[in-house]
Amino acid sequence: MRDIELYQRVLGLEEPWRVEQVRLDVVGKRVDIELSHAEAVTWRCPHCQRELACYDHVSERTWRHLDTCQFQTHLRARLPRVKCLDHGVVQVAAPWAAPHGRFTLLFERWIIDVLQASDTITGTCELLGLSWDEAFGVMQRAVARGRQRKREQAAEQPVRHVGVDEKAFRKGHSYMTVVCDLDEGVVEHVADDRTAQSLGEYFESLTDEQRQAIQAVAMDMWPAYIKATHDHLPLAADKIVFDRFHILKLMNEAVDKVRKQEHRRLQAAGDDRLKGTKYLWLYAKEHLPDRHQPTFNTLRDQNLRTRRAWAIKETLRSLWDYRSATWAGKFFAQWFGWARRSRLEPIKRVALIFQRHLANILTYCRHPITNGVAEGLNSRIMTIKRKACGYRNRDNFKTAIYFFCGGLNLYPQ
Repeated sequence: MRDIELYQRVLGLEEPWRVEQVRLDVVGKRVDIELSHAEAVTWRCPHCQRELACYDHVSERTWRHLDTCQFQTHLRARLPRVKCLDHGVVQVAAPWAAPHGRFTLLFERWIIDVLQASDTITGTCELLGLSWDEAFGVMQRAVARGRQRKREQAAEQPVRHVGVDEKAFRKGHSYMTVVCDLDEGVVEHVADDRTAQSLGEYFESLTDEQRQAIQAVAMDMWPAYIKATHDHLPLAADKIVFDRFHILKLMNEAVDKVRKQEHRRLQAAGDDRLKGTKYLWLYAKEHLPDRHQPTFNTLRDQNLRTRRAWAIKETLRSLWDYRSATWAGKFFAQWFGWARRSRLEPIKRVALIFQRHLANILTYCRHPITNGVAEGLNSRIMTIKRKACGYRNRDNFKTAIYFFCGGLNLYPQ
């Protein structure tokens, strides 16, 4: 009787359900708890909640529960069925498990906790004695629940600032589009490829009110993303903010091209002064490590094309200190003239790109946002992918991204 009373309390069972018998298998390290219910009670139809008499019972089912002292614990019961005038003969809901579930609600919550702590399905399987399909099934159901709840709450908590970035799925120009909420730091949407349709899917999933609520969208200068935003978002021209880090990345690439060209020219004359200095020119001035400062100061004082390219790059960073678009535009005009007169072709090319997209570079003055959050999420996604040793299936990869980075309420009720 003590075992029965113990599990009755531990499981939190309420009338009409009760623990009928507890069986312990020491060799198999397993505990089986048989449940039964009182006679002559009514049951609710799972669809319309109408109270009805028991019609019959389904075959005995088993649900895995939280372990008892490292012994796997399983609940066993025959669930009643009712005959509803509207829905026919249907099985009643088990209060300890989700419909069609193989685990109790408490055990499923524990699986979710372990998945989030370990970051891998394989590790969770080893810890809890599950198959890969069982653990991934829990992840899929958790994501489906979480995304449904988020859609229901979206009207009350619309996204204000959106970040759009691409993520490589595998080598060979295979990409995914990741949309995130910059304020909450969570992934909102994942789509195949990096086309206008990829981003358009996200905007189309929103209501008119939710699209109106979006104040700004941070992105790189990828034409497909620009087109999708203009096609779906009201007043998009005033809301697109080209990410400063992508702009400075283009500048760094231009500086490095200048360095490579000059290094080849100097090396041909037997001069190796630029050898091994690639990253010295790519650091922001204040982030250059102290141990490299003497070498860099010596190079910066010499008449090098790379030094001029670096100075142009560092000066451009001041653009994002302005809060007035007018004054920022005047600063850019002076910088652009300097870049165009520099006689450094890589620098001139990126300067022309920036000039063509200047309007949405200057929107930063009204909406000071960057894709830094999106880049952080990308790093997190890369960690998930690396721990899983990669994903072959895109849909499975998306599920993992939503599970670990979606900020979803994953637990069963």
